[in-house]
Amino acid sequence: MTQQINKTIGFIGAGKMATAIINGLKSSKLFKPENIIASEPNKEYAHKIEKDLGIKIVHNNREAAAQADIILLAVKPFVVKEVLTEIEDRIDDTKLIITIAAGISSKKIEEILEKTARVIKVMPNTPALLGCGMSAVCKGEHANEEDFEEVVKIFESVGKVIKAKEEDIDAITGVSGSGPAFYYYIIDEIAKAGEKLGLDYKTALLLSAQTALGSAKMILESGVDPKQLITNVTTPGGTTAEGNKVLNESNISEILFETVKKTAEKSALMGKQL
Repeated sequence: MTQQINKTIGFIGAGKMATAIINGLKSSKLFKPENIIASEPNKEYAHKIEKDLGIKIVHNNREAAAQADIILLAVKPFVVKEVLTEIEDRIDDTKLIITIAAGISSKKIEEILEKTARVIKVMPNTPALLGCGMSAVCKGEHANEEDFEEVVKIFESVGKVIKAKEEDIDAITGVSGSGPAFYYYIIDEIAKAGEKLGLDYKTALLLSAQTALGSAKMILESGVDPKQLITNVTTPGGTTAEGNKVLNESNISEILFETVKKTAEKSALMGKQL
């Protein structure tokens, strides 16, 4: 059993990703419920999530930051600077800061605060809402190994985690941070193809989505290389071989590369614009 973290974690922002992480922390019992707080200015929404999650909700960021040992910035990238300026006098080197905003590095947080802040950068993705997330964790200059391991435990409560280098985070954003949207697109397009061939769309979507899920599990759990898995399911001259021929003769590899590349470039640009 994972050892409980006897600290208070404060979420600046209580949107979907924040609530997914909070649910993960509660399910894993990594934090006591009374040691989880979140700031939410909308009083009606705050009342709802306070009731649903059973945690303390405050209505301003400064109060959350003051009470927390670990501050998790769960806000949009374009408001990170504004939020940090607002809570700066509540931050000292006894507090750990986690940022999950796309394009915002730990170095950028350190620069904005102009102090030796302990910062960890995390790139999660939305399947964390179902406990199936994929998160990359990067240690900032002033964070220590204990900080790093605590953050790994936090995000393991909502899925799988890799320890990454900050210089790789934009590529990771392209592959996994934004990746769910690209898989949704592919799953939907395959379902639409089935619909065009006479299937009911809902039936085709179930076929496509479950096939994607099973295929992903085969890669993760079998340890077999994807190319070998393709070979295993392909009979020469058979149906799969005919479909593979279309894929191999198209420019789909280049399209997918450009998709990930443009996403990574946008992530890098967002960090520079802050």
